[in-house]
Amino acid sequence: MNEKVFMDRIQENDGKVYIVGGWVRDQLRQIKEKDKDYVITGITEMKFKAAFPTASKVGKSFPVYLLEIDGKICEIAFARKERKTGSGYKGFAVFYDASVTIEEDLYRRDTTMNSIALALPNGELIDPYRGQADIKNKKIRAISEHFLEDPVRALRAARQAAQTGFSIESETVLMMKACRSELIREPQARILKELTLALGSSQPSCFFRYLAEAEILSVTFPEIFALIGKTQPAAFHSEGDAFEHSMFILDQVAKKTERLEVRFSALVHDIGKGDDTKPDLLPHHYGHELVGREILADWNRRMQLPKIWLQCATVIISEHMRAPHLKKIGEIIDLLLLLDKNPLRVEGFNLIIEADHKGLPAYLQEYKRYLQTIYKVRGTNKPAALQGSDIGIWIRQQRILACQKMLGVKMKR
Repeated sequence: MNEKVFMDRIQENDGKVYIVGGWVRDQLRQIKEKDKDYVITGITEMKFKAAFPTASKVGKSFPVYLLEIDGKICEIAFARKERKTGSGYKGFAVFYDASVTIEEDLYRRDTTMNSIALALPNGELIDPYRGQADIKNKKIRAISEHFLEDPVRALRAARQAAQTGFSIESETVLMMKACRSELIREPQARILKELTLALGSSQPSCFFRYLAEAEILSVTFPEIFALIGKTQPAAFHSEGDAFEHSMFILDQVAKKTERLEVRFSALVHDIGKGDDTKPDLLPHHYGHELVGREILADWNRRMQLPKIWLQCATVIISEHMRAPHLKKIGEIIDLLLLLDKNPLRVEGFNLIIEADHKGLPAYLQEYKRYLQTIYKVRGTNKPAALQGSDIGIWIRQQRILACQKMLGVKMKR
């Protein structure tokens, strides 16, 4: 059905329809809107089900229905009020019926820019909490003390800042800080969801910076928090400590790719530096590649990261220091084959190496030419006497010779 038919049926049953949340916010910001979410008031659930028998219910503690409108599956939620009864995101008593107003529903939301509703069909903006003014002033502001009732709203505010480029109002930062104790007990899947959305933003470093400012980075992403204050050789990393360097590399890579697995790999390429390096070795962090893999494994045990993130990050942590310095043709071949089989691919690897080392070695610049030469060598014309592992040794030697011939120079094996 189209939106008009949907709206007419709601009105026939004494209800009202509103578009809420991100769609309204993005329209006011004059950027491309995403999927519409609807809130309905003044109608009972019984009447709604009678009017829309094909709608499927997905909400458990409160009614949310899925319905196809204008060719898209949309969420239809009944206006509701909430009251804090316990800890965490499940510690709420939810109240909904036909008497709940749109203003009451908006009051339970997180930030003012997400608490604006568009009434249908007249297009009136319902903005009781000054969301339009905050959008104009590029401010993220909690609506009320209800912000504290779901601790993940602290991460959500930081993520919204990364997505919009807005600044978080100081009192809201203090509310974020007050969420610290409950965040420790939150399901890691909820933390991961916010990380995923933040990595997809236009400036993902902003997410981590606000978490640090609110003093909750240590309980949400301790691996990143550990980088703060870890000195590095200024000659190689003028950005500052390991945290500042990682934020710089993350944003540089984010400018060039939307692939989340590459962005995550950029974020964690130096997490080994967060370990307690001996003071007499600083500002160097010798062996931080091995330590970094162990830290990544611990992170995964706590949060269960996406498999593709792990595969890509493990390679970049392991290889980002040695890759720019490889000279032996055999080692170059081995690395290129490793990258070509890894979901990071050479393209993703190069983005991080170029940002981290301010350039690429010649073999990474010409990796397509190398790989083309490497893959031309197969085992089909091997000597008949070769068996078992000797076949692989022979293929590798032939690939080395082929690359040397391609380059027109003699290189060390």
